[in-house]
Order: sequence, then structure tokens, then C-alpha cells
Amino acid sequence: MKHLWAPWRLDYILEEKEDGCIFCHAVTKDEDRERHVAIRGDACFCILNKFPYNNGHLMIAPNRHVSRLNELEETELVEMVKLAQRLEGILTRMMRPDGFNVGFNLGKAAGAGIEAHLHLHIVPRWEGDTNFMPVLGDTRVVPQALDKFYDYLMKALAEDTE
Repeated sequence: MKHLWAPWRLDYILEEKEDGCIFCHAVTKDEDRERHVAIRGDACFCILNKFPYNNGHLMIAPNRHVSRLNELEETELVEMVKLAQRLEGILTRMMRPDGFNVGFNLGKAAGAGIEAHLHLHIVPRWEGDTNFMPVLGDTRVVPQALDKFYDYLMKALAEDTE
């Protein structure tokens, strides 16, 4: 049997789990680094996915607790898409992916891990980034720790002139 070492996962396993919505906690608490909040806009914010599909996986959520697209106000919708557009450019310069998956998972049947608070996924993709690990081992290999990627992203955001 082969072993895949991921010692940083122990922090998640042992940490005390917070009740409530992770997105609402991120909006209301001034703990951006701890919660990996990268951008705060007027109506929306960007946060790193704690369980990324791929390195660089970001999520954009409205500040308001809504679960459906038709509940968004126009200002929220516009800001969400503008943030996605900006982040696509930044991630392209930072990581040089071959493409992106950008989208919503609305409802459990559609794969939403958190159904109650709408969020937009931005996932950088590279040719050949899928392999046997997710299929056979139910394991995803992400080559960079979240805190390291957060620092990398924050540096790129600081240098971004929009």
C-alpha cells in the first residue's frame, strides 16, 4: 500500500468546528488571513476553498445570506461577475492555467457542499491535471498548502492594477 502524507490535514481534523455558515462567519469576523478571505467588495467577497478541487480554487460569495441566483440583487450579481473576471486575469498571470471551470452548484443534487449560501467557484485547470487518484483513491492531490497559496495570491492582488 502506498501512503500519501498530508500532515496539514490534522489541523482540520482536530479543530473545533464552528456552527453556522462559513461564508457568513467570513463576512462578519475580522479574521481574513485565518479564514482565507482574499478580497472584500461592497456586496461580495472572495475566499479560498478550504477543500479545493485544484490548486488556486477560489469562491466568490455575496455578503448577504442567499441561496439562489434569483435572490441576488443586481449590484451583487454585477460585483460577483466583475470579481470573477478580475480573478481570472490574476490567476492566469500567477499560475498560467490552460483553462478554468467557473460556476455555481445549486442544490445538493448539483454537488453543492454548502447549499444555504450561494457561491461561485473559480477553478484553474491544466491539461492532464486529472489522474487516477480521485477515481481510485478518492484522493485529490493539491501541490500547495492553503496558507502558502493565500500569501501568493495576496501578493498578486497587491500588485494588480485592475
